[in-house]
Amino acid sequence: MPVPFVRHSEVDVLIIGAGPAGLMCANALANAKVNVRIVDKRAFKLTTGEGDGLSPRTVEVLQSYGLAERVLKEACQVHLAAFYNPSSTGGIELTNRTSNVTAPSARYPFEVALHQAAIQDIFIDSMTPLGVEVQRSTIPTSMELSKDDNELADPTSYPVRVVLQRLDKSEGEPQEEIVHAKFVVGCDGAHSWVRKQVDITMDGEQSDSIWGVVDMVTPDTDFPDVRNKALVHSNHGSVLLVSREQDRIRVYVQLEDKDVTDPVTGRVDKEKMGPEQILETAQKSLVPYKLIRKSEFLWWTIYSVGQRVASNFSINNRVFITGDACHTHSPKAGQGMNASINDSHNLAWKIALVVRGWADMSLLSTYESERRKFALDLIAFDKMWSTLFCGKPLTEQNNDGVSPDHFFKTFQTDFTSGIGIHYQPSVAVNDRNQELASGLVPGKRVPPYKFMRAADAWPFELQDLLPSDFLFKLLVFTGDFSDPLQQARVESMVTDIQKPESFLNRYATHENSRFDIITISKGRKETFNLFQLPTLLRSHWSKVFIDDTDPTGSFGGEGYSYYGVGPEGAVVAVRPDGYVGAIAPLDRVGDLDAYFASFMKIPADA
Repeated sequence: MPVPFVRHSEVDVLIIGAGPAGLMCANALANAKVNVRIVDKRAFKLTTGEGDGLSPRTVEVLQSYGLAERVLKEACQVHLAAFYNPSSTGGIELTNRTSNVTAPSARYPFEVALHQAAIQDIFIDSMTPLGVEVQRSTIPTSMELSKDDNELADPTSYPVRVVLQRLDKSEGEPQEEIVHAKFVVGCDGAHSWVRKQVDITMDGEQSDSIWGVVDMVTPDTDFPDVRNKALVHSNHGSVLLVSREQDRIRVYVQLEDKDVTDPVTGRVDKEKMGPEQILETAQKSLVPYKLIRKSEFLWWTIYSVGQRVASNFSINNRVFITGDACHTHSPKAGQGMNASINDSHNLAWKIALVVRGWADMSLLSTYESERRKFALDLIAFDKMWSTLFCGKPLTEQNNDGVSPDHFFKTFQTDFTSGIGIHYQPSVAVNDRNQELASGLVPGKRVPPYKFMRAADAWPFELQDLLPSDFLFKLLVFTGDFSDPLQQARVESMVTDIQKPESFLNRYATHENSRFDIITISKGRKETFNLFQLPTLLRSHWSKVFIDDTDPTGSFGGEGYSYYGVGPEGAVVAVRPDGYVGAIAPLDRVGDLDAYFASFMKIPADA
């Protein structure tokens, strides 16, 4: 009998799992022109259900890839949150309404509701023209990681060997392929195969609460907040209603264990309750309001959630896990899909720079140090939030219940917006010189603000000048260039930064730079002349901005104050993911040499 032919292939990055984390990672790496493959066991792409919410920070991230416009066009914006608690008559009553997003620096001050399948389609449609498509009906069957230290340390090697099996091939066709990868990213969910292959444990505990979820067209109802986010505490249990795209809503309902668990195994048994019973349970908690279904259920499920974090997010900086593969939590804080997308956003640029030969392998270690801390913080918040949400409400009969005021104040924390994420000092975050720009915090994302383009007084959002194009951005705040003393400072800085040993030249290649310089000056649009600036600071007329009001005088003109930059100016290095990496004074721009030397590699053709 002939031995079946087994194909061998090489790839820079093999991604296993085509959910939000995997597709985000694949799309980002495709944009970076990294040789990437993504495989998934499902025969068909997702069409409905599962995750449904994007936080303000995630929308900012998608905007940096040019994807936010479509998301906002297709999605429902959730601006208000309403709180209901037990009334004196035995039903529920409205006790508060507030902004759904309380973070003051949110560029998009609302949540976005759009079902996961539609969001995944946006990633798929973005990466397909770049030559990357999901290889479906494909599972990994074995994975081996080299134990050779020299091979593991060599970024050009392929130390991960993965055997893939095609499930859609008929007998006689080649069903196996052996892939040799530089890096493997496991985006394969809470029961991650990749995680198990490298013996990473999930630490934490199973949640006691069980929830049912139904998606449906907006029902016949007199509930006033059916098109807002409604958080309901009742004597019959808790309910969360979220408005959705296309006249849909999602209802989360707290369920009794005895109604949905198998008495022998203790596990959730979906055979014991269907969507009709889930909705009936919600209706009891919403009295005196009615909620009557008008059409078929679009999707439903029952779940209990473990609040767990992986012991490691990577092995030898060669095998990584992202999303639900490395952290699981309840959906009530709305962080599942958001955390997954932002994990991949954090990891992709680091892998891309290493694959390009621009960065040392040590940069990859910051993925775990940055995102695992975030995951631990998320689990701590989720435990507190879930306890409050699932707890019995405070009533005359229950003095130990959850007070509406405590629940409301916890909701108003900045955590769920994603905007408060703060990565700690590392090779990728240098926290020196913070006093030069108090509003641009190393390790935090650059907050939005509009500056006027000097050439034509066209207002531009600074975040839109920081696309995810895998370049470091240098924001040069020149101060008032018409001041002779400040002009001398700027010209001296330009001389220093153009020296051969400076990072700007040290890490340059003959083909391209790793840096994009954006100049922001103080000045008036009526008198400012961009051609007075040194050539380095105006590589193109579109790269120079002034901190002035727009031509109508409606906004702008306070950017220096907003970012806490004084008249002496500063240089701010922004990482490719939009987070502040380092800050330097104009007369000591060499501080940035040390920052970039901690992880950047000198090009071979330098």
